[in-house]
Amino acid sequence: MTDHRDLLAGLRAAVRGEVDFGATARALTTMDASNYRRVPLGVVAPRDADDVAAALSVCRTHGVPVVPRGGGTSIAGQATGTGVVLDFTRHMNRLLSLDPRARTAVVQPGLVLDRLQEAAAPHGLRFGPDPSTHGRCTLGGMIGNNSCGSHSVAWGTTADSVRELSVVTPRGERLRPGRGWAGAPEGLRELVDGELARLRTGFPDLPRRISGYALDALLPEKGADVARSLCGSEGTLGVLTEAVVELVRAPRARALAVLAYADESGAAEAAAGLLPFGPLTVEGMAADLVPSSVDLPRGGAWLFVETGGDTDEEARARADAIVRAADVVDSLVVTDPARQRALWRVREDASGTATRMPDGTEAWPGWEDCAVPPARLGAYLRDFRGLLAAYGLRGAPYGHFGDGCIHVRIDFDLLTGPGVARFRSFSEELADLVVAHGGSLSGEHGDGQARAELLPRMYGARTVALFERVKALWDPDDLLNPGMLVRPAPLDANLRFAVLPREPVDVAFGYPADAGDFSAAVRRCVGVAKCRTESASGPAVMCPSFRATGEERHSTRGRARLLHEMLAGEVVTDGWRSTEVRDALDLCLSCKGCRSDCPVEVDMATYKAEFLHHHYEGRRRPAAHYAMGWLPVWLGWVARTRTAAVANGLASVGLLARAAKRLGGIARERGIPRVAGETFTRWWRGRRASPGDGALVVLWPDTFTEHLSPSVGRAAVRVLEAAGLRVALPPTLRPGGRVGDARSRSALALLTARRARVCCGLTYVSTGQLDRARTVLTRTLDLLEPVLATDAPLVVLEPSCAAALRTDAPELLHDDPRAARLAARVLTFAETLERYAPDWTPPPVNRPVTGQTHCHQHAVLGEEPDRRLRAAAGLTGDLAGGCCGLAGNFGFEKGHYEVSAACAEEQLLPAVREAPESSVVLADGFSCRTQLDQLAGVRGRHLAEVLAEALEE
Repeated sequence: MTDHRDLLAGLRAAVRGEVDFGATARALTTMDASNYRRVPLGVVAPRDADDVAAALSVCRTHGVPVVPRGGGTSIAGQATGTGVVLDFTRHMNRLLSLDPRARTAVVQPGLVLDRLQEAAAPHGLRFGPDPSTHGRCTLGGMIGNNSCGSHSVAWGTTADSVRELSVVTPRGERLRPGRGWAGAPEGLRELVDGELARLRTGFPDLPRRISGYALDALLPEKGADVARSLCGSEGTLGVLTEAVVELVRAPRARALAVLAYADESGAAEAAAGLLPFGPLTVEGMAADLVPSSVDLPRGGAWLFVETGGDTDEEARARADAIVRAADVVDSLVVTDPARQRALWRVREDASGTATRMPDGTEAWPGWEDCAVPPARLGAYLRDFRGLLAAYGLRGAPYGHFGDGCIHVRIDFDLLTGPGVARFRSFSEELADLVVAHGGSLSGEHGDGQARAELLPRMYGARTVALFERVKALWDPDDLLNPGMLVRPAPLDANLRFAVLPREPVDVAFGYPADAGDFSAAVRRCVGVAKCRTESASGPAVMCPSFRATGEERHSTRGRARLLHEMLAGEVVTDGWRSTEVRDALDLCLSCKGCRSDCPVEVDMATYKAEFLHHHYEGRRRPAAHYAMGWLPVWLGWVARTRTAAVANGLASVGLLARAAKRLGGIARERGIPRVAGETFTRWWRGRRASPGDGALVVLWPDTFTEHLSPSVGRAAVRVLEAAGLRVALPPTLRPGGRVGDARSRSALALLTARRARVCCGLTYVSTGQLDRARTVLTRTLDLLEPVLATDAPLVVLEPSCAAALRTDAPELLHDDPRAARLAARVLTFAETLERYAPDWTPPPVNRPVTGQTHCHQHAVLGEEPDRRLRAAAGLTGDLAGGCCGLAGNFGFEKGHYEVSAACAEEQLLPAVREAPESSVVLADGFSCRTQLDQLAGVRGRHLAEVLAEALEE
């Protein structure tokens, strides 16, 4: 056993990059996207090839294994290890050069695929392979796994695109593998010359044969390509430091033919027949993976067949030819690029959505990507379905039908001994079934620990022994990624679920989608890492803190990993008191973006609130939790004492403002928002009511509208009444109040009831003060009894408050049925007009819009009613995605200003700066308006304000 202190000291002395043996770094790399977990000793982020060689030398001296790691999206366990993990995403992540004429690029292993695609696109080029994780997988990981993607029927696997590699061997030799035996280690050519017959006959001829080592690439008739033979070796032979890759000419135009079949077998049997038409993709998926909201041709399964051409007409003509030749139930040809992207997102998200059965049951990888000859795919799928049924298992196959490669996640029970035993037995039988159909155990993601143990069933013992001899030539000390491919660990060892508590954890939220089990909620994160994308595409929000910092611990996946390790108690040992988890969650904006953008709907905002609740239980909290968590109380006092002018005056005095911010844990860069001189409800009591004859709607006076921006409430009343609706406010007396009793002055009521205000509890939830949040929400439910007794909806103007009432309230008060009834009544401003005044025509504004969709609106409430209302008012254009960065209390808290500003600079502020001067700046959230004001000097307005102004005009 090595002395880890000596190892750490040796690495720090030899390596210029970061060396981290802390609990956080180790916890973040215990898992990839597989079922497996290994705890490393530490993580090294090398700066260059010299660092790699130095790290290998130190680890070899101490007998410690090394695991190269890219984006950590491998699903067979090969990106995990018990020694030192080399993280190439930190520094060795550059595109070194791109030669458009030669159609080549020189890349470092940590370069994310999308960055290469972006650089190649202006030249009409692209890298051919494109896994669904293209926004976060790295070129080094793709080479290590020989990744493929949806376009492999046209452009092959990663091995088909690799020209030359730069590799450091475990003993420090630097080689440049290529064709003609270039870069071969000593003895490799002699070994191959003695096994030519086996190499010519022992490897299935499949487009998607990824399993084992690609030793047949070393045959003389195949050019003795050492670089190609390393593709798919899963970091077990050498450490990649650089690669020369080939690019392909991207078609100028594309069309997407969506072919509908009665079932997946029909789609699978049809796929091979489409290959002679030269499609770019032939992807298949069935109805159980397609959201009901997606508009597809009628059928039970679909093929996504993409065609290309120099013109739109040429691409469309090729798609039409395929439709005519295909025997389909129905079909659709899509030429609009935006709609094509939307459909491809459905396919790409399947790796996450497949982790849940329709009834919510968990499903896992393990047989994610075996492949058979395309012509046998239909027969194989029928046998596969039969085997599933025999074991009482379920799965939803999808994937690369044109290459005979199937992805599937299966509802294995990996939490109990009998369930794990069934997993092993099923795996062994399925391996035999794949081989019987002439297939490969892995058709894309590699063998790792999931399938390497079964390779003798595919190749036979002698070929597997040959793999071991090759490993010994490259890595005689068995330093690199031991337990993978050769001498593998058992497929049912090191399962990541084994360390989690068997009894439910005592928690505050109900976690209804996970049967109240916090461990199951944390298990939702399967590691596909959609949260690690470096830019938010379209309306997406997740994960703004990762995009601002680039650090894994500030991604949704990173935080989920730390929570997993907190529950396991091996690496993170302090449970709910963990500083590692606290610090990682500190930069979570609680934007809820992951609740919608994560394919498995990880809800890190809720997990953060849960953690903070336990972490600070019985202890003093940060000052900001009292200053901003109790904001409704402080503002209520100001309103009752009518001291808004005094508060604003004091906040305008520099010395006093600085002292107040220091005392309240508020960032010194922030201005303190002004309190309104007249609250919304005070204005309401003094106004002349408009009787109206339409439906009754109850307008929610949230804290922000009530005290900080009552103009929004006044505008909403103006518009709702103009639409013919009768507006009331919630009761303010309990018990016995009535709807709209903001004016109630009954002597009997005052004698028998207490005055109070409704509150969604958002500020308490976001700071983890869940006991207080429950108290506030229970009081709110008491006040709302008269409202809940009617059919009136609750109109909530502040998106974050509406989201809290829709999700946080019923999940926190899961034992109070009134909370679910309340959540069902909550409507946004646009939803209210659409449902209760469908014939009303808004006043014409006829101006372009800019701004940003509120992150909670995007994640929880939905945007379509707002889009339709804006369109009806002549407000043209789309709002930006992402998060404004203020996010309630987050951007005000000390230490968060830089990240908050960086989030705003990602989409919101550039969109506002680049908009025409005539644009209306829309920002329905108070946080968004405040951020615009403080960072850009721009006044954002709620949609209600814009419409009310148009009514006046």
